[in-house]
Amino acid sequence: MTKFSDLDLDPKVLKAIADAGYETPTPIQAGAIPHALKGKDVLGIAQTGTGKTASFTLPMITRLAKGRARARMPRSLVLCPTRELAAQVAENFDQYTKYMKLTKALLIGGVSFKEQDALIDRGVDVLIATPGRLLDHFERGKLLLTGVEVMVVDEADRMLDMGFIPDIERIFSLTPFTRQTMFYSATMAPEIERITNTFLSAPERIEVARQATTGENIEQSVVMYKPSRKDREGSEKRRILRQLIDMEGEALTNAIVFCNRKTDVDVTAKSLKKYGYDAAPIHGDLDQSHRTKTLDGFRDGSLKILVASDVAARGLDVPSVSHVFNFDVPSHSEDYVHRIGRTGRAGRKGKAVMICVPRDEKNLADIEKLVEREIPRLELPGVKSAPKAEAPETAGEEAKDAKPEGKPSRSRTRSRSRKPNEEQTPTPEAVTEAAAEAPKAEDKAPAAPAKAEAAEQPRNEPKAERNDRQDNRGGGSDRSRGSSSRGGKGRGNDKAVVGMGDHLPSFIALSFDERRAS
Repeated sequence: MTKFSDLDLDPKVLKAIADAGYETPTPIQAGAIPHALKGKDVLGIAQTGTGKTASFTLPMITRLAKGRARARMPRSLVLCPTRELAAQVAENFDQYTKYMKLTKALLIGGVSFKEQDALIDRGVDVLIATPGRLLDHFERGKLLLTGVEVMVVDEADRMLDMGFIPDIERIFSLTPFTRQTMFYSATMAPEIERITNTFLSAPERIEVARQATTGENIEQSVVMYKPSRKDREGSEKRRILRQLIDMEGEALTNAIVFCNRKTDVDVTAKSLKKYGYDAAPIHGDLDQSHRTKTLDGFRDGSLKILVASDVAARGLDVPSVSHVFNFDVPSHSEDYVHRIGRTGRAGRKGKAVMICVPRDEKNLADIEKLVEREIPRLELPGVKSAPKAEAPETAGEEAKDAKPEGKPSRSRTRSRSRKPNEEQTPTPEAVTEAAAEAPKAEDKAPAAPAKAEAAEQPRNEPKAERNDRQDNRGGGSDRSRGSSSRGGKGRGNDKAVVGMGDHLPSFIALSFDERRAS
């Protein structure tokens, strides 16, 4: 079995690894570190919680041990999609460089530019940043990337999926062509891989697990739930969440609850606190100081339940998370892998439960297709399961039966079928009968006489005038007769025809030449 001492790492790095209590590298570390030490480009693919961060920090530190940094020209660059992930990578560097004199700077939003400028001005060996803040510093003339020797894109698929493609391309254009580039991610879709081929040169592909796999040590389940009413869905889902938390009892030491929307994060956290649960929200709209404080509380155990958006789904390393609850089915199936990857880390057991309403069943099917397994259904007492495929038909019948017997359904043809001179209102039974015996398309031709009669009524005069104008515009009796003939039952009709009738003005019968001669 490979050990860290066999990987040709710097002795001071090995000492820091031993202090951290690690002896054996994970598969992604054992596969990527040797290639990274040789200066080759690396494309690393592995499920979350397998030690991807150390697989690029350890060889990077070893390579940077020789040489020194210059002002405003970092020697290495690590790009991360979120502030939390960037802060975690910075912690890893602090841990493994404790016996070395390497400097680092963390460029993330929510922190003063002045403090970050001061670090860059002194010169840094390692620059860890989010793309937006990095470009802000560059555009202000405070940073040069021409001295970058090693560049790492962590959680590459998330970076590209979040709309960072233009920023990533620009950052790459600002770095030297001779740099070493490493891409790390838990998933690598074909279209993402095509983009990475532009950035990497003959990379060594290290794939230690099937793409988009979930840890075998994570027990997964899903609650199929149908809300009683649309406006009650949120409150009923929150009740189910509390029921799931209570069911776990003492086995739940801490948990992360994931929601798709930031507003749901706030509402869910507030609801849990209202019912006596120790919970706090975290999402992108909160101040960085508040987010950091919340995460620190979750890590040290003072906070039991973290309600989060996907900002916390990627890369956050809290080894002892016992449960993950998906309050919503993620819109992107890859996000499910990252969400439940917050539990069951470093070989521990974990549990992941998801709540699915009928409109999310398509997303659930996409997730099961991605992970190539069916997620077991969990039945809860008192919870109405989502309808099966034939449910919409049944629901329609129930809705039909639920109508009051005394109120017949309104027919759109009712007002049209009544003649204007009708004196008595038809009974509900008559309306139903009339709807059942409504004339087909071929029986609709005799409606023209009805219109003619309606034209005699003073209150319908505007409508009659409109009908006359339409008939006159089309050539009168020929068009009227044509429509009667097509109906099949209008032939031989003696009643008056709306329009010119049988009278044809003589000037219309003249040919063009005759008109011109006259």
